[in-house]
Amino acid sequence: MADGEKESPDAPTSYDEAMEALSSLITKRSRGNNSNKGNQFDLLFHYLKILELEDALDDLKIVHVAGTKGKGSTCTFTESILRNCGFRTGLFTSPHLIDVRERFRLDGVDISQEKFLAYFWWCFNRLKTTCFTLILYHIHAAEFGRYGQERTTEDVPMPPLFRFLTLLAFKIFSAEQVDVAILEVGLGGRFDATNVVQKPVVCGIASLGYDHMEILGDTLGKIAGEKAGILKVDLQVVPPLDVNLLNGQKLGLEGEHQYVNAGLAIALSFTWLKRTGHLELANQDHTDSLPEQFIKGLTAASFQGRAQIVPDQYVDSEKDGDLVFYLDGAHSPESMEICAKWFSGAVKGEHQSDKAKPQVSSSTHQLKKNIMQVSINVHPFNQCALHESKLLSEILLATLKSSSSLAFMQILLFNCMTVRDPELLLPQLMKTCASQDVYFKKALFAPNMSVYHKVGTHALPSAVPEADLSWQLTLQRVWDNTMQKDKGREAKQVNHVAEEMKDDTGKGGGSHESSSVVFPSLPLAIKWLRDTVRQNQSVRLQVLVTGSLHLVGDVLKLIRK
Repeated sequence: MADGEKESPDAPTSYDEAMEALSSLITKRSRGNNSNKGNQFDLLFHYLKILELEDALDDLKIVHVAGTKGKGSTCTFTESILRNCGFRTGLFTSPHLIDVRERFRLDGVDISQEKFLAYFWWCFNRLKTTCFTLILYHIHAAEFGRYGQERTTEDVPMPPLFRFLTLLAFKIFSAEQVDVAILEVGLGGRFDATNVVQKPVVCGIASLGYDHMEILGDTLGKIAGEKAGILKVDLQVVPPLDVNLLNGQKLGLEGEHQYVNAGLAIALSFTWLKRTGHLELANQDHTDSLPEQFIKGLTAASFQGRAQIVPDQYVDSEKDGDLVFYLDGAHSPESMEICAKWFSGAVKGEHQSDKAKPQVSSSTHQLKKNIMQVSINVHPFNQCALHESKLLSEILLATLKSSSSLAFMQILLFNCMTVRDPELLLPQLMKTCASQDVYFKKALFAPNMSVYHKVGTHALPSAVPEADLSWQLTLQRVWDNTMQKDKGREAKQVNHVAEEMKDDTGKGGGSHESSSVVFPSLPLAIKWLRDTVRQNQSVRLQVLVTGSLHLVGDVLKLIRK
């Protein structure tokens, strides 16, 4: 809050009310509408003035990061490094997966609901009141001829959702007096709301690729030009992190591609330290070694929904890990390839580690108990019978151990936005996994639970509305056609265990031999997976959830307690 100001006692405090107010800022304009590009960008400076944030924004010591792939991970690494160096950090990323407060992290933790509500209503009410006053002024001015009749109330609108959230981040970080604010660009760079920042300490651009082409352009040159719009200081190319610098430890974020993001984060952190006068760390040569604080930051970083492995916490099964979700919000051809490589490596590693463990189910334990009981009940003086009983026990136990080994089965759970091209995403995913000898037994397609016109929370919807499945049926056709084109793959797709999977809860996959199925809702798809695990005790499902960060967030809502 501003000095001397208090939140109005009659201001709404319900979190649901705040989400309703936030949802009112969602615009109906299509993402592909060219009028989005730089649409009234100068209004951002006007909003800063209304919120008295002009000087406060200049005082923030900002790290600003753009890019097609990896900008969120780069920001996460940078925040973790600088926090472990002893600085109070603020991190602004997008989108959120479950709760909007994920976008605002203070010292590595999502902002509390209490603080969020206080800052939210202060900004929202001040903007709403001032914009309404300016609208009335423009109307009266037009009536008295000071403006032409073409002036409308749309000249001073409330900021749309992402612009408001960016302004809110500035307010939070300023009021909380963070030492460093790390900002992830929302989309593009040149006309992104975060680019209202005029004096960043350092800027970075993560890997580039083909995404949001309807807005940013259809060539890498055009896309790069938009991303480079945030640059206000000199430019240098940064190499990936050398794994040897971690002293045998692993990065906190999974995937080989994260070494590229970590390399950029290290350079951003060193540059920030140097330019803000913290020379005791900034002057170290990081080509041969890294400060301990940097290593701790890189290995402790966490970013949900990116190469994340989460066992289902609700499935009622005899064994831990029977249903495991591999979550990654990849939604471009390049990120889909990276996701496929990560998933393939992760499931193959799980197979190898599982082979090293003795697999004994609860039924095996009971049979073992019965066998040992038989041995005990043999008359102690009948040595021949006792020897034969022990031999039989060993044979049976060996047989049970062999027969109780689990069959791993890879399942795809997929959805993407209609502006994406599934002809580029799904074949890339299938091809990359196949090159690693990983093949999906079945692909599931279901609509997201989250909706475009409403900002959601942790709470699950009381009822899932009936959805139009035409897009999911399109995704299914692309998948099935890709399967048909890959002739050699079908031989490897033959299931080596008895399958008892039933698809009667879905659409478009009535036979259990079908390689894909469309579900009318995401909860039904999750229920099918859980039922499959319960009915097939020898099967362990490894479910890759990808194509959309919104889908990843919805799945997390359903599988976490």
